[in-house]
Amino acid sequence: MIKSDKLIKIHEKDNVAVALEDIKQGEVVVLGDFQITAKEDIDKGHKIAFQDISEDENIIKYGFPIGHATQAIAAGEYIHTHNIKTNLKGLLEYSYTPELNQDNTHFNNSFMGYVRENGDVGVRNEIWIVNTVGCVNKTAELLSREANKVFAGKTDGIFSFPHPFGCSQLGDDHLTTQKILADMVKHPNAAGVLVLGLGCENNNIPEFKKVLGEYNDKRVKFLVTQEVEDEIETGLKLIGELVEYAQTFKRQECPTSKLIVGLKCGGSDGFSGITGNPLVGAFSDLLIRHGGTTILTEVPEMFGAETILMNRCINKEIFNKTVDLINNFKEYFIKHNQEIYENPSPGNKKGGISTLEEKSLGCTQKGGTANIVDVLDYGEKVSVPGLNLLKGPGNDIIACTALMAAGAHIILFTTGRGTPLGAPVPTIKIATNSDLFKRKSNWMDYNAGQLLEGKDMNTVKKDFFNFVLKVASGEIKTRNEENGYREISIFKDGVIL
Repeated sequence: MIKSDKLIKIHEKDNVAVALEDIKQGEVVVLGDFQITAKEDIDKGHKIAFQDISEDENIIKYGFPIGHATQAIAAGEYIHTHNIKTNLKGLLEYSYTPELNQDNTHFNNSFMGYVRENGDVGVRNEIWIVNTVGCVNKTAELLSREANKVFAGKTDGIFSFPHPFGCSQLGDDHLTTQKILADMVKHPNAAGVLVLGLGCENNNIPEFKKVLGEYNDKRVKFLVTQEVEDEIETGLKLIGELVEYAQTFKRQECPTSKLIVGLKCGGSDGFSGITGNPLVGAFSDLLIRHGGTTILTEVPEMFGAETILMNRCINKEIFNKTVDLINNFKEYFIKHNQEIYENPSPGNKKGGISTLEEKSLGCTQKGGTANIVDVLDYGEKVSVPGLNLLKGPGNDIIACTALMAAGAHIILFTTGRGTPLGAPVPTIKIATNSDLFKRKSNWMDYNAGQLLEGKDMNTVKKDFFNFVLKVASGEIKTRNEENGYREISIFKDGVIL
């Protein structure tokens, strides 16, 4: 990496540099031994040609092609969607060429968590109201509001999670809804759960129990609102029993190997792949060396960087599962007559991201350098410590819900654009630039922009790792917790009656 006051070149093979500040047309900027005269205005976070690039020549960033030039580009010219096009097309065939990380360094650390009766560990001691159907959303909201008044201070809070699903769904969509809601019921951040139903829905409580399987009746209570005279009164009584059970748990020292962390990025900017995502990748590697687990999702944002992940699969079986993960999601696009390689977000483009390869090469850095130990289907819970891949789209709410359902205690969420979004679990919002961190301090939890301001990765990584452990131990509340931003959404791909 070569850096000056105005520019940064990420990899020695790159033929572009990224503007660290706005650059005006005619301005001479220096990078290492080179001087470049900007031939047009270039916004902060956007790309400038570091050398002459011929038409059809690959444009290189992060040491990999992010597309090809659609016209000749002179050194100093602005590179964006007007003169670069993706190299990606169609379904691909892949071969397994292992490039495994052989670092077997192990560390020991701990955090203060809640050990549940089944041995699972949670980082919060909350009561969750989980709806079987969207028809009782407001009932759940009223119950959580009243319960927080009645039982204030006795748990880490009582929360409901509105959603529009659970009825009129058929086939796989219906089962998917049941699986995600069952994963919520089993999540260890919830000391107790009230499953709230209407009574006439497809996902009625007797049917839901078939998917839920075994449960602790001290921890999980059920209420069918059509079957009681006053659902609020009955609900508060059941929540009271759950609160009493939750109070039997106290924080105790837990090995960091018990921690499961989801990895997610929102709207990106030109610095996401330089600051926030590499920081999360460094965290992921460090947590895995402690014996912990991280989960990487957003499959469409692996397109263009998938071979990097495939070659880190621990064996041919996991490689084949990764190939299926990628190709099945591409076929999902094709089935709906959609462009596979579209970069979907206008915010990404405004932030300086020109192609899906560029987005993906930045996004997948959240997975660090660890080997990939397993691939999870949507709604499947993690079972193997280490770096896991999870089927799911890039959509923020759906992806965060999938990470939570897979077992993530905490989600690390990088963004160069900013968002107030939060999952049911603590969602650490990481700003990729200092301007965002200062401007939206009510949304953001940690500033990765300091990596552009003289702080080295090793120092920031250690500080960030300790920050996450403090969140896990309840010493720090995330902004989404403080603001009450806790949302879920469930992936659907079928018929609604």
